[in-house]
Amino acid sequence: MSSQPKESGRIVVGVDGSECSKEALRWAVRQAELTGATVNAVIAWEYPPLYGSIGWLDAPQELEGNIKLWAGQALDGAISEVVKTGDAARVRPTVAYGTAPAVLLDAARDASLLVVGSRGHGGFAGALLGSVSQHCTQHAPCPVVVVRAHGH
Repeated sequence: MSSQPKESGRIVVGVDGSECSKEALRWAVRQAELTGATVNAVIAWEYPPLYGSIGWLDAPQELEGNIKLWAGQALDGAISEVVKTGDAARVRPTVAYGTAPAVLLDAARDASLLVVGSRGHGGFAGALLGSVSQHCTQHAPCPVVVVRAHGH
């Protein structure tokens, strides 16, 4: 038996800074070690809706820069907290504009696996999976692993 990884590929993992997403990242990195895959850690960001006296407003440019910066910092923080130094080269961070489900499904187009956490917030179905993880399991172009945080 060989101790070499069995296969290679790309694992996409959704990260939003929550404990569940950190667990998902941890799981994805361990899976990548076993299979020889790379990990694409993805965080999505979008403008908060702005409404003024003349209706819906475009967000100011500085708001775009700040939100993207904060998203990148959240992703970098999660990676540095979860990923061991020896595994850091295996993880590629991506900050993308859009809703979390849309960004993750787009990133997973040519991936071998999509990994998401499940916070379980939102409605009856959300009590079991969470809206993002539920959407991804129903629409992903590849297999999906939903990781629950410890104690859930």
